[in-house]
Amino acid sequence: MECKSNGANTDISKLTFERLDLKKTRTYSAWERHNLVTIDNLQEPGIDPVPEFDNSEFDELVERIAAARQNNRPVVLFMGAHVIKCGLSRYIIELISEGIITHVAGNGACSIHDFELAYLGGTSEHVPTAIEDGSFGMWEETGAWMNTAISEGFRRDFGYGQSLAVYIEENPEKFPYASDCIFYNAYKMGVPATYHITIGTDIIHQHPAADYAALGGASGIDFSIFCKSISDLEGGVFLNIGSAVTGAEVFLKALSICRNQGYTVKKITTANFDIIPLGDYRAKVKDDHFHYYYRPRKNIINRPVTLGGKGFYIEGNHLVTIPNLYTRVLKLMRG
Repeated sequence: MECKSNGANTDISKLTFERLDLKKTRTYSAWERHNLVTIDNLQEPGIDPVPEFDNSEFDELVERIAAARQNNRPVVLFMGAHVIKCGLSRYIIELISEGIITHVAGNGACSIHDFELAYLGGTSEHVPTAIEDGSFGMWEETGAWMNTAISEGFRRDFGYGQSLAVYIEENPEKFPYASDCIFYNAYKMGVPATYHITIGTDIIHQHPAADYAALGGASGIDFSIFCKSISDLEGGVFLNIGSAVTGAEVFLKALSICRNQGYTVKKITTANFDIIPLGDYRAKVKDDHFHYYYRPRKNIINRPVTLGGKGFYIEGNHLVTIPNLYTRVLKLMRG
């Protein structure tokens, strides 16, 4: 990296560093791409068989979720993109439709896979080959439309999720599969869908149309919406499904803000869903063990519930845990 300066007594306001011109990035049509996930292989609630899952902690968690909703307390879901890549979008939509999930959140990748399913009917490219020639993530329609939606929405004071939902609503001809889009269905049902991004982590940040101020600003609005939901979490449930970093960090910061502002958020239930074996996950773990650095263990399961709540870890494949979550909660809710 070249830096042009004036020597030892540098005026840092006059420092200049070379930048790569991101507007020169080439894009390709997504219509020519092979997708690993399509609407044809999405799981169907109530039709596809639900795998057996024997877990006493899971049973208690299901009871707490049902009790929360019966007492009109919120159930907030933060998810990673693999929930969609596993073909489970319809389960999440049904959980929203049935009034179980009151707020759905995710990282930027969640919004992208969701958006692509809505317009393309497929998502998830083959990364190992695409990264070799620099075509990975360089999809014209995805990048151009999402960046347009977010920039236009931010100018209208919308958050990231609402910006995307409004874009679909106002351009229905582009989205023949909107019925399988989580964030669109959430907003149609009056439930917030918020997205919490890190600049540089998502493929739409590679696109020449990327407006980083709008991306950050819209996601910032979503963070304030997320914080409002967490401020009401007393007696409710927070679920983190498959987000090993973003979900854990965003939740902990939101919880700290809410307590800082005087909101009572003490008796809460938290749960993390993942496939990593944690053993006795409520026991203290020293910083010389790699489990110490697995953020959800501390930031979701243990630290947030020291004032009277309880945290759970549900180990299992999403294809097993999410269908069971849907089936068992609805069974309890319906009596």
